[in-house]
Amino acid sequence: MGRYAYFQGQVVPVEEARVSIMTHAFNYGTGCFEGIRAYWNDEHQQLYVFRMREHYERMLDSCKILRIEPQQSVEDLEAITLEVLRRNGDREDVYIRPLFYKSEMAVGVRLHGLAHDFALFAVPFGPYIDVERPIRCRVSSWRHVTDVMIPMRAKICGSYVNAALAKSEAAEDGYDEAIFLTTDGHVSEGSAENLFIVRRGKLITTPVYEDILEGITRATVIQLAQEVLGIEVEERPIDRTELYVADEVFLVGTGAQVSAVGEVDHRRVGRGEMGPITRRIQTLYFDTVKGRVEAFRHWLTPVYQGAR
Repeated sequence: MGRYAYFQGQVVPVEEARVSIMTHAFNYGTGCFEGIRAYWNDEHQQLYVFRMREHYERMLDSCKILRIEPQQSVEDLEAITLEVLRRNGDREDVYIRPLFYKSEMAVGVRLHGLAHDFALFAVPFGPYIDVERPIRCRVSSWRHVTDVMIPMRAKICGSYVNAALAKSEAAEDGYDEAIFLTTDGHVSEGSAENLFIVRRGKLITTPVYEDILEGITRATVIQLAQEVLGIEVEERPIDRTELYVADEVFLVGTGAQVSAVGEVDHRRVGRGEMGPITRRIQTLYFDTVKGRVEAFRHWLTPVYQGAR
């Protein structure tokens, strides 16, 4: 079965969705993107896109920062996404990658006065991080970019070089993931995930002013923890050593989903296994994205017509 993408205003076979080597975004990272998951529910025979509207609202905010003025509305972007997914016809979990990018074929560093375009592809996608076992993390020697450098409030293509440096450093040193510190030494987030710790039964997460992506999975976890599980959530700066003394640590994101951390910098977190609060949150999260929690079905957009 062939795969399809949205490129230059139409749905085309994915191998035809190509850009020139002179494209501005290719040369300078001047684009923004989203990562969206769709989950297959075998019982319902349905593919559910999780919080698609929120992803596209955030993407349009990213466009404002990059001085991209999209012609498409949120509703237009949702319709394009569903068209591509239906053409692909997947009956398994899928990762969706929409991009707005500076499509001008021009040399020169700037944002103004450049043409832009929109593209989208989707691929079958399992776990980005193994969610069945606690992972090992290290605090990166690389510091996180800040809002006055490359703002993390936008998912800017070029900014992920920062994440790649940290991820490769961690992986090549034998760890699963990296944890960034801010320039003033507080915990920021993972290479591509938001971070939570548990101390004395309270869920604590880094606030948006600590140079983090305003994560949709992060917001989901906060709401589920407060409204369903009755867990107190506090947003405040986290010191590096709090990672060492926390009862639990876990990372969240569209790719990572909910992933327990069992070790940071050769120090065991809690008992070195998935903690009880992390497990409750992970279970509830997967039930929610798969369409098993009626109260949050409004977060899901079904792809296939006629299925439940």
